[in-house]
Amino acid sequence: VRILAGAKFRNGGQVCVAPTRFLIQERVFEKFLDGFVKAAESVTVGDGLSDGTTMGPLANARRVEAMEALTADAIMRGARIATGGKRIGNLGNFFQPTVLTDVSKDARVLNEEPFGPIAIVSAFSDYGSAIAEANRLPYGLAAYAYTTSAKTSADLARDIESGMLSINHHGLALPELPFGGTKESGYGSEGGSEAMEAFFNTKLVTEAIN
Repeated sequence: VRILAGAKFRNGGQVCVAPTRFLIQERVFEKFLDGFVKAAESVTVGDGLSDGTTMGPLANARRVEAMEALTADAIMRGARIATGGKRIGNLGNFFQPTVLTDVSKDARVLNEEPFGPIAIVSAFSDYGSAIAEANRLPYGLAAYAYTTSAKTSADLARDIESGMLSINHHGLALPELPFGGTKESGYGSEGGSEAMEAFFNTKLVTEAIN
């Protein structure tokens, strides 16, 4: 749970591959939520140059306003704040690590990239419903999954619509590996040998020998 929370709140959630929608099996949902909330509440927000700080400010005042608007919209549609949900103080662009549950699918935060410290934790009943929700949006940059089943790992690799999928870890963005998305998250890769393809022209030469 702490690994997942760390991936979410790293750099205040202002990372293009930061997870936002956490889909959790019903039978472990409450246990996961409790642990995730505790991990979020253990984050120390403050000056990034100060000892002990584990999450700094958002990039600018607009990001704080965006977090407030996304949270308010979710609450208006029936969501519950498990922790956080407010800016911190009146100086600087600090926002609490936030965990939302019971979020309606028409809430903005479930349809837009928050690019901030907001996590949505939802329960799923079966594999099919989890895949349907994971693939519901027109975006597909990065996805993460945790499983002890080799079959489920293979199924996820086939079914998840994303340019990158990490199973049982969060290791993305290595320079020797392709980095890119699918659907409205773009085409092509920034890393690995695949990144060079845009700079080459394929030339076919054939010769008949008598």
